[in-house]
Amino acid sequence: MKKQVINAVAFILCIFMCSCHNKQEQQLNPTDDSSQFVTLTDAVPDAILEIRYFGTYNFVGDRIDGYLEPTALLTKIAADSLKAVSDDVIAQGYRLKIYDAYRPQKAVDHFVRWAEDVADIRMRDYFYPDLDKSVLFDQEYICAKSGHTRGSTLDLTLFDMKTEKELDMGGTFDWFGPESHPDFCGNPVTGEYTGDNSKSPAGRKITEEQFQHRIILRQAMLRHGFKPFATEWWHFTLENEPFPDTYFTFPVKQLNAVR
Repeated sequence: MKKQVINAVAFILCIFMCSCHNKQEQQLNPTDDSSQFVTLTDAVPDAILEIRYFGTYNFVGDRIDGYLEPTALLTKIAADSLKAVSDDVIAQGYRLKIYDAYRPQKAVDHFVRWAEDVADIRMRDYFYPDLDKSVLFDQEYICAKSGHTRGSTLDLTLFDMKTEKELDMGGTFDWFGPESHPDFCGNPVTGEYTGDNSKSPAGRKITEEQFQHRIILRQAMLRHGFKPFATEWWHFTLENEPFPDTYFTFPVKQLNAVR
């Protein structure tokens, strides 16, 4: 009887361990299935695209692997929510400008290889002048996995329809430093500007107007189901993203418009 009980426990434990292992494999297993994605501008035709990783003006200085066309892709559900954001900001006199959306794992791998090559500092003056490149992993500016690869995260700003220019956010997209944090010089939750720039290693500062511009974008995104990121004012993820454990591998290129 005792032996039977031991065998039964071992059998249950084996099933549990195999289940956990299979779940882990499923979470980490990449897929090239793009059937639940749309081309962003098919869903949000008013969006302006400036896909930085298709060009060379980015922190690497080269076109990034996996970007075959200067377009942006999102999961269908994230694109629908972004359309609501677009309608919201258009009513305020702005348009959305997209720097990046879905990012294939191949691109993330490219970032990792670049970060490991500490001698390549071609773009340092533009994106990380206050940092030694060797700290990019430790400070989590570069990671082996990215929320973008799950398909419901995007990087964006606002375009002012009156001035026909980007709204001045007080800092460039992909700037590596505390100046990019949503709480730099203010409280993003309350919208209060404090002017506190003590976190800036070079004493940089943004104005109250620049801070409030960031708040306009943040509040519009939050109203329509996106959550912010603690270290980048431009980065948002759909709160109820459909693939929280899946990392996609298909390249960035135009998809069929059929939804």
